[in-house]
Amino acid sequence: QVQLVESGGGWAQPGDTLTLSCTASGFTFEYYSMGWFRQAPGKEREPVSCVRQNGDVWPYGDGRFTTSRDNAKKTIYLQMNTLKPEDTAMYFCAAREGGHCSNTQKSYKHWGRGTQVTVSS
Repeated sequence: QVQLVESGGGWAQPGDTLTLSCTASGFTFEYYSMGWFRQAPGKEREPVSCVRQNGDVWPYGDGRFTTSRDNAKKTIYLQMNTLKPEDTAMYFCAAREGGHCSNTQKSYKHWGRGTQVTVSS
């Protein structure tokens, strides 16, 4: 059974750092590129970053977030620095078969259920 399970979300104050994790099971993790997406209330889901099979990262946005993967643990990470209230969203990880990243959500085969991040003072 394929599963992607996100964790690490919660409440943070502006300027804080949060690190999200996404652990995969049920498929050959190292054959997939892995993406992070987020959806804020009332907005469309948008790409945040992607890490390719080989570890290369495609960041979107202003560079405050960093992404990495640990194939041995079948896990990807999203370190979110200098958080802002506008980063408040549900964060999802997703798996895309092959070595290339994409911001096209339809191209991602597997999705997690998400973890909520709320940034407020």
